[in-house]
Amino acid sequence: MTDEGEGLTYAETGVDIDASEDATAALLAAFGSDMTTEYAGLLDIGDRYLALATDGVGTKLMVAEAVDDFSTIGIDCIAMNVNDLVAAGVTPVAFVDYLAIDEPDDELTEAIGRGLAVGLERADLTLLGGETAVMPEVVTGFDLAGTCAGLAEPEEVLSGEAAVGNALVGFPSNGIHSNGLTLAREAVTREHGYDDPFPPIPERTIGEELLRPTRIYTDLVEYIHAYDVDAAAHVTGGGWTNLLRMGERRYVIDDPLPAQPVFEFVQECGSVSDEEMHRTFNMGTGFVLSLPEDQATELASETDGVVIGRVEAGSSVEVRGLTLE
Repeated sequence: MTDEGEGLTYAETGVDIDASEDATAALLAAFGSDMTTEYAGLLDIGDRYLALATDGVGTKLMVAEAVDDFSTIGIDCIAMNVNDLVAAGVTPVAFVDYLAIDEPDDELTEAIGRGLAVGLERADLTLLGGETAVMPEVVTGFDLAGTCAGLAEPEEVLSGEAAVGNALVGFPSNGIHSNGLTLAREAVTREHGYDDPFPPIPERTIGEELLRPTRIYTDLVEYIHAYDVDAAAHVTGGGWTNLLRMGERRYVIDDPLPAQPVFEFVQECGSVSDEEMHRTFNMGTGFVLSLPEDQATELASETDGVVIGRVEAGSSVEVRGLTLE
């Protein structure tokens, strides 16, 4: 990777992460919620918490439209919601979807439905219903979002504060997932089309690689509850700075998981700096757990996780020679 030249940034493509987070904080402040974790809203229902998370697929939908393949975005919609609940220590149990569309399209909705069905099976979720809204005066094309409900005993909800001295176990992503697509699209389409072969894997097209569905991490819930995990990070928008959502600490990544070839391809196409890549994309690691050092190796051995680093006092993420704050 390289930092040479004036490369493309996420903000220049129209997505300013800092401004987005400020807007979200202002929304929450407007109604004074005090039962919201970094990843889910919680409602005390007596003997347990009901947790809710809501999310969409972002501009990955535009890649799907460009190549006329909507078979996987339903998986992404499920994944983006359930992974946030997992990061709170919550077991996802049910899902509802919301599809806004400019005109009825049976083929489109059927393809989205197939993807949702696959995602539900992978996450072991029940679909309770949904809404399809035809709004030609509001929507151009379509948008897909969903809400996931989960349940957790009080002791299962993560504190969200990583203890100094803990180890960090990282779990591989399977590509770009569903964040940073605005930057990725702008970069790769400078000199390529979505139907062009993906140079690192010519048997795949660039569009197919960008549409690789987001990994679902619900299999980690049992390990989060079995070990003394105190915080988790779902590495989504904001890239590696998501680790700072585990508390004001210094997260030292000594042995990061390898980044898949798609990230180097995007970086080269857009002349994107190393720092911008790590602030935007997961760079090969989709989920991180913080837990005591003497438990980390065992947890990693029982999963596909790898001990990637440690938690120190401070307030930054140190990864691949970069300091992210």
